[in-house]
Amino acid sequence: MSHTPASDPMFSPLQVGELSLPNRIVLAPLTRSRAAQPGDVPTPMMAEYYAQRASAGLIISEATNISPIAKGYALTPGIFTDAQIAGWRLVTDAVHAAGGRILLQLWHCGRMSHESLHPGQPPAAPSAVECDDCAVFLVDAEGRGDKAPVSPPRAMTLDEIRATVADYATAARNAMAAGFDGVEVHGANGYLLHQFLASNTNCRDDAYGGDLAGRCRLLFEVMDAVLGEVPAGRVGVRLSPLFSLNGMADADPAETHGHVAAHLNSLGIAYLHVADTDVMAGAAPQMDRMLPFIRPNFTGVRMLNGAYDPERARAAIAAGDADLIAFGRLYLANPDLPERIAAGGPYNTPDPATFYGGGAEGYTNYPTLAEA
Repeated sequence: MSHTPASDPMFSPLQVGELSLPNRIVLAPLTRSRAAQPGDVPTPMMAEYYAQRASAGLIISEATNISPIAKGYALTPGIFTDAQIAGWRLVTDAVHAAGGRILLQLWHCGRMSHESLHPGQPPAAPSAVECDDCAVFLVDAEGRGDKAPVSPPRAMTLDEIRATVADYATAARNAMAAGFDGVEVHGANGYLLHQFLASNTNCRDDAYGGDLAGRCRLLFEVMDAVLGEVPAGRVGVRLSPLFSLNGMADADPAETHGHVAAHLNSLGIAYLHVADTDVMAGAAPQMDRMLPFIRPNFTGVRMLNGAYDPERARAAIAAGDADLIAFGRLYLANPDLPERIAAGGPYNTPDPATFYGGGAEGYTNYPTLAEA
């Protein structure tokens, strides 16, 4: 079924902080592991990939390492060297030339990492809590990629925590120097900031652990640091309150994330990105369990993410549950997704074999509707 943009809530313009978006369709942050080596530098092919998807209301970049120790997966880009900044400038210039808007997602993997990615430094985490069934993507000497168990983490010192806050500030500043329209702080999916929030991965007894205030302290300090570099109207935050993969099991996710949402609301950020990421592993959708403790605490723009198809996305926007919908795998395979949604499809099928690593196949060669 096709919809005319004039009557379709997916295509109504929206002011998101300082950003004027022409539609409600967002390219979700998608790790694709195609950064150039050595140096984890964005490439011209990455610029082509993002520019192909510039008809989105907003693009959120793949998760991007804020420092060497932040890295948890092979071939993922960084934002802490001059070469990386220059590589990202190719991307932002290409997206802007195509009429798009793009934010950089700031990432620290914490315990979701392997020591081979930063030799001599085990993964840094709030506490030395191992994840027995956690795995990350690595590449061997012959260039073959595969999943590997994470390395045992070590608890961060107070000095390392302070240095990490400074790394977020530097990364945010570098993102703006690279031409991004803003940044998204990745506080979800079992990575470092989420590890500090969750009671099962944060066993500290200092100011950064223990009670709810202590567990939220790092995220709130990171937000202050990022907002010192980027206007609040150009900053978003991603949370995944009920995420149960990567060994995450907070005792009271509603209390934790309701408190976080209220604090983020007080900061006046551009949007809150709420992810129902377990659905990608086959779980039933849980957004209806999250919205009751998110909506009362965050009154700004809400972006929802969780294997939405166009009809479910349209219904969420029409009902007022969402202002924006972030599409992942569907957008990965359909570079002209807004045009296809307006036409009622058809849609290319994503190829999981080409999600991580490799070249143009399964990356920049998905046909548009006109080409198909």
